[in-house]
Amino acid sequence: MKTALILPPREMFSAAATGAVGLLVRLLARGDAGAVVYGMPVAEPFADVRFRAVAPRMLPLRQAMRYAAGLVRALRADLPEMIEVHNRPDIALHLAARFPRIPVVLFLHNDPQGMKFARTAAERGRLLRVLAGVAPVSAYLRSRLLDGVERAPEVAVFANFVDLEAMPRPVPERVILFAGRVVADKGADSFVAACALALPKLPGWRAEMIGADRFGANSPETPFLQALRPRAAVAGVAMRGWMPHAQVLQAMARAAIVLVPSRWPEPFGLTALEAMACGAALLCAPRGGLVEVMGDAAVAVDPDDPADIAQRLCEVAGDAGRREAVARACRARAEGFGLPAARARLAAMREAVLGRWSQRPGRTI
Repeated sequence: MKTALILPPREMFSAAATGAVGLLVRLLARGDAGAVVYGMPVAEPFADVRFRAVAPRMLPLRQAMRYAAGLVRALRADLPEMIEVHNRPDIALHLAARFPRIPVVLFLHNDPQGMKFARTAAERGRLLRVLAGVAPVSAYLRSRLLDGVERAPEVAVFANFVDLEAMPRPVPERVILFAGRVVADKGADSFVAACALALPKLPGWRAEMIGADRFGANSPETPFLQALRPRAAVAGVAMRGWMPHAQVLQAMARAAIVLVPSRWPEPFGLTALEAMACGAALLCAPRGGLVEVMGDAAVAVDPDDPADIAQRLCEVAGDAGRREAVARACRARAEGFGLPAARARLAAMREAVLGRWSQRPGRTI
C-alpha cells in the first residue's frame, strides 16, 4: 500500500538532528516498500528509507501552514492510498480537507490538549469525527484525547517501540546515566542534585549526562544549562552534551543504571524504553506514559525529591544482585515493545482504517 508518513515541520529527518518522532517514523518506513516519509529538506536525510523533501510554499502564512501547502502539492503528485500525520492535528485536518477521498490518520506523540485544534473537548471531538483515525502512543494520551469528549469512538493505542535486534550488547560499567533534553521538565537538575548526594557513598561509580536543550549539535546554551553546569561539576557529573542517537544507545549499554526523573507527565517515555532495551537497570518517575513503559520492572523515584532519588541510587548501585535483577526485568519488559509486533499492529490498524473508510458515506468538516 502506498502510504505517506508526514513528519512535523520542525522534525529534521537526519542523524544529525532528528528527535524521537523521526526515529520512530524511520523504523516504521524501513522495509516498507510502499512507505514514503515527507519532511522538511535536510542536508543528509536517512538513506535507508524513501524520503521526499517538502519545501514550504512561499505564502503569507505561518510556517506550519506553508509546510502544509507544500505537502498538498507533493501529495497531489504522488497520490498515496493513506496519509499518516505525526503529531500535528492542524496539518492532519488541512490534508483531510484537501484529500477527501484519502483516509488521513493522526498519530499523537504529545498531549493533544496542548496542541492547536485539539485543546478543547469540542476540537478533539471534531478530530475524531473528521479524521479516519487517531492513534495515541499511550493510554495516558488516549485519556487526554478523550477527556470531555461526548460519544467518543473507541480509540486504540499505538505504543512506541524499539528495534531490539539493533540494540547494542550490554557491557555495564559503574555509570549512572541521564540521557535526554537537559531541561527542568526532564528533571535534569534533580539528577545532578541526587548524584551530589549519592556519589560520595558509591566509590568507583561515576555519573554522566547526555543531551542539550534541543536535539542537535547547534542547541543553544540556555540559562538553565548555564546554571546547571557548575552544580554538575561540583557533584562530579560529567556533562557530555548532545550526541547522535547511535552514540546515546551505546552509552546506555555501558551504563549500569539509567535514571529518567521526568517531572512532567511524559506522553510515552521512549528514553526509558531504550534504556531497558539496552540492558540498564532503570530508575524512573512514574508519571504520564512512563507508568506504562516501566511497569513493575523499573525502580520508581520521586523526581521532585533528590534525597529519594539518591537513596534509590545507593540501594541499586550498592547491591549487585538487585541491580542485575532489575536490569533483567527491564530487558524482559522491553521485549514487549519490539519492532516486529509494532509493524504487525500497524498493518492491522491500516486494514481496519481502510475497512471503516470504505463504508463511510461522507465526511463532515
